[in-house]
Amino acid sequence: MGKLLFSLLLAAGMACQYSNVTAQSKISPAAFETKLQQDSTVQLIDVRTPEEYAAGHIAGSVNMNIYDDDFAAQFGKLDKNRPVLVYCAKGGRSADAAEQIAKAGYPQVFDLSGGFIAWKDAGKPVTKN
Repeated sequence: MGKLLFSLLLAAGMACQYSNVTAQSKISPAAFETKLQQDSTVQLIDVRTPEEYAAGHIAGSVNMNIYDDDFAAQFGKLDKNRPVLVYCAKGGRSADAAEQIAKAGYPQVFDLSGGFIAWKDAGKPVTKN
């Protein structure tokens, strides 16, 4: 019985360790901006609708609408060796997207805490099409 319990605990610990490898991180607008400025290899993804994106977005971002049927195929074209920065309006959709991207094997996924609204409220730069 002791060996069974030890095996179950060991398996649970390994599962937790594996989940941390692919876990995405929520980061503040300031940390998000720092990553953008300090790492030219980041892949910046806006998961809002095209209409939201056209109304204003972070410069250099690529619009990949999370509601598109081929969303997984879109982010599947990203380089797994480069960090992925994700945002939406408030943080809900980007949390879902970040989780999907991390589960697909991308080890460096960062989600903008508070989304585009927090970015704007922090006085960070915004661009329009």
